[in-house]
Amino acid sequence: MSHPEIMRALSGLLLGMFAAILSSTIVTNALPRIIADLGGGQSAFTWVVTATLLAMTASMPLWGKLADLFDKKLLIQAALSIYVIGSMIAGLSQNPAMLITVRVVQGLGVGGLIGLSQIILAAMIPPRQRGRYSGYLGATFAAATVSGPLIGGVITDTSWLGWRWCFYIGVPFALAALVVLHRTLKLPVTRRPGVRIDWTGAGLVSASVSLLLIWVTLAGDSYDWASWQSFAMVGGSVLLAALFVLVETRAAEPIIPLRLFRDRTISLTSAASLLIGVAMLAGTVFFAQFFQLARGESATMSGVMTIPMIAGMTLASTVSGRLITRTGRWKSWLLAGGVLLTGGCALLGVMRYDTPYWQIAVSMTLLGLGIGMTMQNMVLAAQNVVAPGDLGAASSMVAFFRTFGGAVGVAVLGALLANRVAEYSSSGLAELGAAPEGGGRIPDMAALEEPVRTVVASAYGHGVADVFLTTAPIALGSLLLTVFIREVALRTHTGPGR
Repeated sequence: MSHPEIMRALSGLLLGMFAAILSSTIVTNALPRIIADLGGGQSAFTWVVTATLLAMTASMPLWGKLADLFDKKLLIQAALSIYVIGSMIAGLSQNPAMLITVRVVQGLGVGGLIGLSQIILAAMIPPRQRGRYSGYLGATFAAATVSGPLIGGVITDTSWLGWRWCFYIGVPFALAALVVLHRTLKLPVTRRPGVRIDWTGAGLVSASVSLLLIWVTLAGDSYDWASWQSFAMVGGSVLLAALFVLVETRAAEPIIPLRLFRDRTISLTSAASLLIGVAMLAGTVFFAQFFQLARGESATMSGVMTIPMIAGMTLASTVSGRLITRTGRWKSWLLAGGVLLTGGCALLGVMRYDTPYWQIAVSMTLLGLGIGMTMQNMVLAAQNVVAPGDLGAASSMVAFFRTFGGAVGVAVLGALLANRVAEYSSSGLAELGAAPEGGGRIPDMAALEEPVRTVVASAYGHGVADVFLTTAPIALGSLLLTVFIREVALRTHTGPGR
């Protein structure tokens, strides 16, 4: 495909990607209001995010495998349609349970959009030139990430709109993407007779991941970490994972080809992406609570204050993509990104509710630069070492581990935040001689009077900082794994070989 043809097709992919990321980020600043209106607590707050991540994680290997077998154009159109249906119903939610359920449907569509966008891009463009176009995907990711919270904040703060429009607004972008892709995306369809989809493997990996996430969300709240429920759920998840591995070794068309892990690059990029996902999602999910509950900002200003992180992501993704295309070398960018990611998390781990904003902005910028240098380029490194027939599986595998890490991270870190906030609030209120707040609900800060309001704000500030302090060694782990990845110069063709 010529550059103009690629850009026309890419415009449809970017619209779809924008809609997918928008659906995740637009609710971050609206979630405190949404959960308060629907009568939920910290657990519901976490699961509104986790439900989408869970569906994305569980469905990505399936979308990737389907892309290796069937028409990629029809698949991404199906993913867009699922996303539109989920978004329309989500806006009608009447309680947290309904919203969480419909967010699963949204997640299935988003998983297809994110995974298939990278797969289709790889099918059109050889690895050496892919960094340039991957930069466009990274910039779109960053644009949706920065505009999402801003748009969501404005919608939430506008009385004649309300938070339900946070779910409706992505629909026009998805419909536009459907039209553009139908007219511009032209890929050869390779039909393979007698192909069977590994539905058993897909069901087992989904069940294993789901059970693990349910456990980390409920443990410490509904039952103790060391309890029979914990042992049953963890044991069940491990058993399902073992059955999944057994099924994959015998499947004719495995959903995740285990033979790919024999390649050191695939193994290390998957493991590093798992850890990067934790740090990446922590930045996009918990900043909303920090700025709104710890610093008393509006939903709109909460989005404005995250701009340094998004600017760092945009700059790093675009510049690194272009320079990788020019040189064919990518490992130094992954290493630099790992250092910045670790440093950003560590600095955010010492912030408090009254920390000067410029210090927080610098830390957020470092975090954004680190994410921008690592997120897309990990996928690029994996794509470069596999044959075209495994391109979809390899791409979705790295994305799967990144999203899985984010899903587990949000669930675990959400539980950690709830525990820390309760602990710091109780301690602060005890010093005042006041009774601790009960119920575990997201507080209405405007309704609290001083000095109770300051105690709760301080608790959230300290709690969110503890979340980032926990992610710092995880980010360091991803950096150490990256050190051992063997750099292979990017190929200048899309065929097999290295």
